[in-house]
Amino acid sequence: MQTGRSRTTMTLALAAVIAAPPLLGAQIGVQRERNVPNVYAITNARIVPIAGPTIEKGNVIIRNGLIAAVGATAQPPADARVIDGAGLTVYPGLIDANTSIAFPAPPAAPVAQGGRGGRGGPQPTQQGGPTGAPNSLHPIGLQPELAAVDLVRPDAEAFSGPHSAGITAALTVPSTGIFRGLSAVINLGGTSAQAMIVKAPIAEHIGFTPLRQGGYPGSLLGVFSALRQELLDAQHYGAEQAAFAKSPRGMRRPESDPSLDALQPVLAGKIPVVMQASSAREIERALDLAKEFKLRAIIAGGEEADQIAARLKAENVPVLMSLDFPRRPTASPDADPEPLRTLRARVEAPKLAAKLQAAGVRFAFADGGLTNWSEFLTNAGRTVEGGLTAEQAVRALTTSPAEILGVSDHLGTIEVGKTANLTVMRGDLFGGRVAQVFVDGTPVEVRAQTTANGAGMANGTWTLTVTLDEGEKPVTLTIQQTGDQLRGTIQGSLGSSSITNGSIGSAGDLKFRATVTMGAGTEEATFSGNIDGNLVKGTVTIVGHPQGTFIGQKPDTPGGGRRGRPPFRR
Repeated sequence: MQTGRSRTTMTLALAAVIAAPPLLGAQIGVQRERNVPNVYAITNARIVPIAGPTIEKGNVIIRNGLIAAVGATAQPPADARVIDGAGLTVYPGLIDANTSIAFPAPPAAPVAQGGRGGRGGPQPTQQGGPTGAPNSLHPIGLQPELAAVDLVRPDAEAFSGPHSAGITAALTVPSTGIFRGLSAVINLGGTSAQAMIVKAPIAEHIGFTPLRQGGYPGSLLGVFSALRQELLDAQHYGAEQAAFAKSPRGMRRPESDPSLDALQPVLAGKIPVVMQASSAREIERALDLAKEFKLRAIIAGGEEADQIAARLKAENVPVLMSLDFPRRPTASPDADPEPLRTLRARVEAPKLAAKLQAAGVRFAFADGGLTNWSEFLTNAGRTVEGGLTAEQAVRALTTSPAEILGVSDHLGTIEVGKTANLTVMRGDLFGGRVAQVFVDGTPVEVRAQTTANGAGMANGTWTLTVTLDEGEKPVTLTIQQTGDQLRGTIQGSLGSSSITNGSIGSAGDLKFRATVTMGAGTEEATFSGNIDGNLVKGTVTIVGHPQGTFIGQKPDTPGGGRRGRPPFRR
């Protein structure tokens, strides 16, 4: 029974919450979420803690988001919700070492303006365009101060795909731009951005894809020129700021520049730089840039990293290895033979991890832009077929990313005191089925991916306009969809070829590769976009060329869009 004093205290507390300003109210909500007592016990399960030997039959106790006990003799507390783990194997929660999860799908980038070094004054964020820093002196795409911690949002629908692959945490950063911003390691759960953040910032991210549509830099040479210039500017800016701080009298206060401010810890080696590089030549150039400015480099993608393995080992540069392996296209009687380099890439991709392991190069697995999440664990398992041991493959999904990204105090193993991120398998990690995941101590049921991609929404013939550095190219795209797999052909002014690595996600996000014929010869292009009813649009990436776009619809669809929506307009 409550006393009058206790009732008065509760009333005053409630009034204080109601009267609190919005930000304080949000903070109180986050604190309340963290303070909810959650106690679980997974019993009689096979446990792979990584930090020690496998426990063939044991218990994992979770309390308030942390691992409270683990072992064959750990006893479930009286207040625990017990989960019978008979027939289940518990692993540390898997970590996606490089992704863009928790961000809206990036639309076509706006034209970047400005002269040498990317200076062009503040660039407004176009409606539907990529997010820009509001006070930046640099154009969108060259703004290193963009911070994932300010942009990520909880998205249960987007997280369901990674959950189905056993992923509980990820390194995330926007997927477009040259300077892409400061990444964060997030848990794939929670009701607020604050509750998701494990650690931030982790690293500055750099991509080498030129800006398109005539913006500077519009070539690979221009990209490296812009990067070097901004890093040189940041060095000069840091020296000016240090001189002013030491002896400000008689010296004009230097102008503030958020972009150059953001590069100071990068130049000081306090945070690493993740460089998106696939070919051996790209990796070499990235390492040369890092050496010139004494940057702590990490390579992301790294499809040909084995060719540079000796240098990567010598310079202690880890690789966030893409699991987006090339797939064999569905046979078609009209299909042209695949280029030799495509055949070689498909054969060699699963062997890369074993080669890096043999060379002593640290690596971790990343999704690499997969839209079909069922391939994440499948392709990780293929690295075992390619020469990696199963234990090494498990580490590349757990302890290795945690160590490389600096979050091993929280994630990567099943140990007392660590965050209770767990991947629960029915069977082995490679070949079994994800039964459940725990994120921050909260159980998440794994849902089958049966929404948009199961309805055959991509089936049919699409009339596209592909815009590249050589101009607009009309293309006919024919797709046959089976589940979340796509096959088909492209025909038109870019030549004729079968599409490969075709997949479609639950929200209509599709991706495929195709060989295209351009003035300079035959190239492999990656198409990434989204289907909205009977309309499709997205981007085209060809190594060594500015990023392009494509847009189109099914020609037999009057008006082009979903009911009540106008067609796309260029």
